[in-house]
Amino acid sequence: MKQKEDQPGQLTPLHAIRRFDVFAEFTRQERLDEGYPADEAKGYGIWLAKVVAARRFGKSSDAGERDRQQAHRSEKALEKESKFRSLSDELQTDETFDHDIIERMGGTFYRNVFVPSIEESRSKGESYEAIRDNIRKAWKPASARSR
Repeated sequence: MKQKEDQPGQLTPLHAIRRFDVFAEFTRQERLDEGYPADEAKGYGIWLAKVVAARRFGKSSDAGERDRQQAHRSEKALEKESKFRSLSDELQTDETFDHDIIERMGGTFYRNVFVPSIEESRSKGESYEAIRDNIRKAWKPASARSR
């Protein structure tokens, strides 16, 4: 699918950007900073985002950070066992990340807008919780803007 531009030079995502997307990418970048290979960082990012999303269903917003920390601690013990983690008997790999995150929003938007924006926020020391909503506000799919 071709990436759309809302205004000349302004890329827009193919679909709405979710907190889930921001969390998965934020986690991917953290893993890269910790020295993990790119494929493992992607697999871990999508896996942790799905675990936290499942645990947070119906919980308060404070529970998300606790769940994230708990999942991260429990995973430390499993890190040596396999390259990718499984969720509901399905491996969460770099290909899963590519499909669920990158293809959904569009590769051009992901590379040129999404990743640099989160990198910039992280370089300023901002936490996921501090950016999860504000960073997404202007990122509306082109079809939603024309309504």
